[in-house]
Amino acid sequence: MKRRIVITGAGVTSALGYNRQELFQALLDGKSAVKERPEWIELMQTTRMAIAAGVELPQEVAKSVSRHHRRSMGPAALYATLAAQNALKEANASSELLTNGRTGCIASSTLGSSSQTYEAAAALVNKVFYDLSACHFFRIVSHSSAFNIANYFGINGIQLSPCSACASSLQSIGLAYEQILLGKQDAFIAGGSDETAPVVIESFRLLHALAEEPGIPIQQLSRPFDAKRCGLVCGDGAGMLFIETLEHAQARGAQPLAEIIGYATNCTGAQISQSDHVSIERCMHLALEDAGLSPQEIDYVSAHATSTVAGDREEAIAIANVFGGDVPVSSLKGQLGHTLGASGALELSVVIEMMKHGVILPNFNLETPSEECTALNLPTTPLKKPIKTVLKNCIAFGGVNAALIIRNI
Repeated sequence: MKRRIVITGAGVTSALGYNRQELFQALLDGKSAVKERPEWIELMQTTRMAIAAGVELPQEVAKSVSRHHRRSMGPAALYATLAAQNALKEANASSELLTNGRTGCIASSTLGSSSQTYEAAAALVNKVFYDLSACHFFRIVSHSSAFNIANYFGINGIQLSPCSACASSLQSIGLAYEQILLGKQDAFIAGGSDETAPVVIESFRLLHALAEEPGIPIQQLSRPFDAKRCGLVCGDGAGMLFIETLEHAQARGAQPLAEIIGYATNCTGAQISQSDHVSIERCMHLALEDAGLSPQEIDYVSAHATSTVAGDREEAIAIANVFGGDVPVSSLKGQLGHTLGASGALELSVVIEMMKHGVILPNFNLETPSEECTALNLPTTPLKKPIKTVLKNCIAFGGVNAALIIRNI
């Protein structure tokens, strides 16, 4: 019999709140995180508009992490550490639990710190590379969030960092689930973080995936599933979950928030920049198989849906093929932007609040669904509905898909 794996803590750092309750309320109130970033225009050497859904940490929040630890963190690692702090506090995870060798850390991001990578490249070009801090490299490496969290909390179990761009944090959670099922650890702090910077925005622009439409107000540019969608808006933040067996949680008196019951990840093996509905569909079926569920038992699908023309189309086709048109489907990226490697864990943390309140958050900015998305049930206002079981999708460059299923407990 498969061991029961539960979530006992969920923390976020976001552009709309520094805990998941605050974030959920901001989303429910219809707030948008998208803002202009005029200071980036000169850095990008362009006259085009620069917008993002960025985190603006108050000094007192950032400085709640000591300078001794903060000096090796880029923004992404700092966001992850703050989110982990919230999750561990909610889970009532003691120092003894974190340092007994049976608790691990799995955290990931797309690039480590994109802003610090940009600074290093600029220093190299300007021949001042050796003026950089000795800690600069620790901010850039891809597993920066993982080792900074482990170091900050004294975690000395397994440390991993699956880096699969926008699927990274959902893979981190799925990997923690699998490692606990295998008996490798009793618990994990798992999730991911990311940050946006000029180099990130310009990379998406080169790929023709960035939202750019002069006739649309900036807070309406991210519009998943809409006929007028024209690309994504970059965002940043972090989501971290504390995951353990139900027996382990009960033994220490921790209250489960939700149960992880299924997970799968795969890739297309054929295309690195375009989503593929066949492989997305297969990934969801594999997650359902792992959970022992039929499609009819899913109450809500939390879509990846980044507001790109091809990406939303392929995911919509896959969801319709698996679930038909009855199950509600929505994406949070109309308000949060695409938080890249953080998106899976950050959005899953909001889903936990949806389950608690029995409210499905809508597709923000969705006015007219595009023809290829009309087969889906796409709420445009908050939907009151009991939510027992949810499937969360993440899709990434490289042809990577991930699907995780959680159940209210």
